[in-house]
Amino acid sequence: MFASYRRTLQAPGTVAFVLAGLLARFPIGMSGVAAVFMVTGALGSYALAGALSATVLAVIALAGPQVSRLVDRRGQARVAVPAQLLAVSGGMSELLGLHFGAPRWLLFAAAALTGVGPNVGSMSRARWAALHPGEEELLHSAYALETVIDELCFILGPIAATLLATTLFPSAGYLAVGVLLILGTLLFCAQRRTEPEVRGAGGASGGGSALRTPALRVVTLTLTATGAVFGLMEITVIGFADAHHHKAAASLVLACYALGSCLSGIGFGLWKPKGSAATRLPLFLLAMTALLALLPLVRSLPELAATLFAAGFCTAPTMVTAMGVVRDRVPPHTLNEGFSWATTGLLIGVSAGAAVGGWAVQHLGAGAGFRIPAAMSGLALLIALLGRRGLAERPAAARRPAAEPSEAPGPVSQVQ
Repeated sequence: MFASYRRTLQAPGTVAFVLAGLLARFPIGMSGVAAVFMVTGALGSYALAGALSATVLAVIALAGPQVSRLVDRRGQARVAVPAQLLAVSGGMSELLGLHFGAPRWLLFAAAALTGVGPNVGSMSRARWAALHPGEEELLHSAYALETVIDELCFILGPIAATLLATTLFPSAGYLAVGVLLILGTLLFCAQRRTEPEVRGAGGASGGGSALRTPALRVVTLTLTATGAVFGLMEITVIGFADAHHHKAAASLVLACYALGSCLSGIGFGLWKPKGSAATRLPLFLLAMTALLALLPLVRSLPELAATLFAAGFCTAPTMVTAMGVVRDRVPPHTLNEGFSWATTGLLIGVSAGAAVGGWAVQHLGAGAGFRIPAAMSGLALLIALLGRRGLAERPAAARRPAAEPSEAPGPVSQVQ
């Protein structure tokens, strides 16, 4: 049953970089919840927590493609390690600033510095593309596996962050994030035999940005609207749980959302899809919109957990399909940058959603933010429908000899 996954992992060095990548990405699932506990524990402000989170994600959105472009040009290890060290130094400065009562502008500056870290998910997906060029079935399973890894991080990460923050001290989870980021990135970059070769631009593509690709622009805009759903969800769920006097249960509710996506990702990796990604992507977004429209009706944490679990089943197929379009459409020498632009769109949406969600919890009351996700998912659906021609267009510089992976798509993450 899992033969495709076994074949995908048979290439030398794959298990090592997958496990190292899991360690490096696990803090991503912790960071949002850990930051909320740290800020609210120190100052009691959900609005500030949302604004700081939005700042981090906005910087990631701006800096991420540029860092990934450097990775394409100079190699993963040479760029990722110093970038991660710089990012973690910003996070530790924010932690110390909260502890010692630093002014707000300094907190925002430190938070902004944390956004310059490398996108390990993009680097991992680029490794798969280099290991299995043209092998569409293996790449489909590999990118589904990447989505499952992302969702595992978002299932277990919030739980770990909550346990650390509630059993030790409010900033314990955030401190653990910094340690794991450094350790995981070092181990991932130490796997040199699976690191893709640095390729010059060349050809018709010249040295231009991957964003020149029409499909990438459509995917980036689509994921921007989708990201707003995720940004709203995290902080709104925490506020909703707090209002029901079960703040610690927020991580379990968020884990249900990620669990639904994880299970669908495993199944999606075993399925050999037919038709084009341009056709499938709107269908997944339509299903997501319909399920998210139930959120304003929830009145308890169990109802919320059940609704998010169901909505999660649409998340992984949507992300796998969207990232598969990126892998197929952008030129090979800009693949890290292409994945990073897709993530950038996602994070711009997450950033805006986090800020709006924090404001809604603070000023409108628990659950007020649940009215917005369906509208954002509907906007993503509209963008995908209007951009179907761009999704289907294959630029000459991106053509590969293999069949279109839009017939067998690839990966998420959140966020970094």
